[in-house]
Amino acid sequence: MSAWLVAVLVLMVAGLGPSLWLGSRGSAAERLVGVELGSAVTVLILLLLSQAAGQSSLLIVPLVLVLLSFAGTLVFTRLLSPRP
Repeated sequence: MSAWLVAVLVLMVAGLGPSLWLGSRGSAAERLVGVELGSAVTVLILLLLSQAAGQSSLLIVPLVLVLLSFAGTLVFTRLLSPRP
C-alpha cells in the first residue's frame, strides 16, 4: 500500500464522513454545503487515485467533476433563493 492510497483512505474517512452527515441533516443550505464538501473531497480522492495509478489520462474525470459540481452549485443556489 503506497502513501497515495493511505491518503485516499484518510480522505474517505475524514472527508466523506462529515460531508455525508451534513448532506443528510439540517436545513437546505446546510445540505448544500455538505454536497459541496463531498464533491470537493471526491475530486481530491480521484486526483490521488490517478496519481497512485501513475496514469495522467485518468485526470480528466476529476477535472470534469469540478466543472459539473460548480454548475450544480449554481443551479441549487438558484433553487434555494426566495421567490419574488
